[in-house]
Amino acid sequence: MEAQTGTGTEAGLTQWQRVADTFTAPSKTFEDIKRGNRSWWLPWVIYALASYVFFAAVSQKIGLQQVVDNQIRMNAKAQERLAQATPEQRQMQNKFALIFTRIAFLANPVLVLAGIALLSLGLLGTINFIFGGKAKYGSVISVWFYAGLPGIIKVVLGIVVIFAGMAPESFNAKNFSPTNLGAFLDPVDTNKALYALASSLDAVTIWTLVLLSIGVATVAGVKRSSGYIAVFGWWAIFVLIGVSWAAIMG
Repeated sequence: MEAQTGTGTEAGLTQWQRVADTFTAPSKTFEDIKRGNRSWWLPWVIYALASYVFFAAVSQKIGLQQVVDNQIRMNAKAQERLAQATPEQRQMQNKFALIFTRIAFLANPVLVLAGIALLSLGLLGTINFIFGGKAKYGSVISVWFYAGLPGIIKVVLGIVVIFAGMAPESFNAKNFSPTNLGAFLDPVDTNKALYALASSLDAVTIWTLVLLSIGVATVAGVKRSSGYIAVFGWWAIFVLIGVSWAAIMG
């Protein structure tokens, strides 16, 4: 069966074919998106299902209270605020932290959707106005969803690590998969800026950025080098902001 475009134009690959080609022949996926076949709901559904399986694994093997306790233990300022609070205030803060953590897990697919929609605007402006591309907003969003598919591997690895016998006390909700240098460092004793930088050097993230670079260059009709500069340039800015914030807050 052939997939129809999100705008009802030219027939092309099915979404399943685009998902498979993202891992085996990404250019085929992005060329298909360029032709106008911009449907992206399947990779989003796949990610949503994976994230809820991950949430179930965390709830069963780690426990949300332990997740909250671990995040406090890894944050010196949070520990300081908790130490200064009354028992009633601690109880209330813990209650809100549990609610927030649960909502964050449950709303994650929606937050990802909103984040991609927002970030695609910045990338669209960069590739079109700075590099002379002709990309459309819907094409950039579609490219982002397919380019993000390697993130499923990171989630699956996180689930494997949890069921492989990870000590609940060592679980880090912000860095749960051994795909970056930060995962092998102690988040408590390591310099916060160094830890943030090490966590940014993530193999799955780099893979996604490479795919995103190829995809956005394809749909914009510009050189791949322009795609790499646009994507990795924004990534470097966000890493710098994250490292600087960690240094200030650490």
